[in-house]
Amino acid sequence: MADGAGIVLDRAQVKKAVQALQAFLKTKSTSDSLFLDETQQISMLFTLWKIPKAAQSIRIPLPHGQRSDTDDICLFTKDEPNMTSEQTQRFYRKLLEEKGVKNITEIIPYKALRTEYKPYEAKRRLLGNCDLFLSDDRIRRLLPSHLGKHFYLRKKEPLSVNLQSKHLARDIQRVIQGTSLKVTNKGCCCMARVAHAGMTADEVTDNIEAAVQTVAAKLRTKGPVIKLIHIKSQTSVSLPIYTSDLNHLSVLEAGKHAQTSKKEGAAAKKQAKKNKTEDVKQTDTAGEEKNVEEEEIPQLVPIATPNKKPKLEKPSKKKQLEKAPKPAAKKGRKSPNKMTKKAGKTDSKVKRKVPKVK
Repeated sequence: MADGAGIVLDRAQVKKAVQALQAFLKTKSTSDSLFLDETQQISMLFTLWKIPKAAQSIRIPLPHGQRSDTDDICLFTKDEPNMTSEQTQRFYRKLLEEKGVKNITEIIPYKALRTEYKPYEAKRRLLGNCDLFLSDDRIRRLLPSHLGKHFYLRKKEPLSVNLQSKHLARDIQRVIQGTSLKVTNKGCCCMARVAHAGMTADEVTDNIEAAVQTVAAKLRTKGPVIKLIHIKSQTSVSLPIYTSDLNHLSVLEAGKHAQTSKKEGAAAKKQAKKNKTEDVKQTDTAGEEKNVEEEEIPQLVPIATPNKKPKLEKPSKKKQLEKAPKPAAKKGRKSPNKMTKKAGKTDSKVKRKVPKVK
């Protein structure tokens, strides 16, 4: 939680800023219109030292009502069993009158919201007609899908109320006259409405002090959080009412140094673990090498192989070709043999034909 004791507002300075803002609004209203616009809002702008890690919505009860009696308030109710939408509307209007609640201008049952306000134009008309929306806490989770994104973009989403409470008038009055601060995790600035132009300077100052103490106590962060606080209207500049001391910087720097030291310590521990594991691996490898060196290497005995006869070399093709007779020489030898045989035959025939001489 935030340290709310460290935020001390100078009431005199806050009152001077409020009076200056009211004087500006009066001059603005007289120059632009014929009467003072009491619906002119006065808001507080909070600037934080650092962006929160998670979004947060803070309900702020105010000692003086920050809404005028002319504001239109709409209430979304649950559908009662065995009743139509009109009967449900009359039932809850009678209940509010019995409890003493008189500032609710319109009551819309859930069934009527689904049917009558289903078109986009009807939703936009409803959004422009009412200044604040309340919802029965029993149907609060069902409304976003039927209302649309424009209610949430303009920050008019319904605020949940317990209609079964015994102190219904007090609870509704706290919700209506109080305010809420939405702290996002997307930036360091947030704004809340705390008063209107028709209030006195003392009433506005009381609301500002109550809002500052509530916000400082409910912020989900440690150490000094709020850096600057301004007040402003819709058309004016921001007037500062609080500036944090520079002593908070030492606290923030100490926190940063502590975080960095933690990170460095964690990194050093990781590095030490890595070095230990590497040393263990090196010792293991060295021990294995020593064991290998100390072990006796067995001598290898050559195995006697039987002597094999040398393979006979096959005569190559070239040698075979050299030994083989040439074909031309064979043909030459055969031709004279044939001729000689023919000649011998002819000679024998001639010899037979010659007669013998007596």
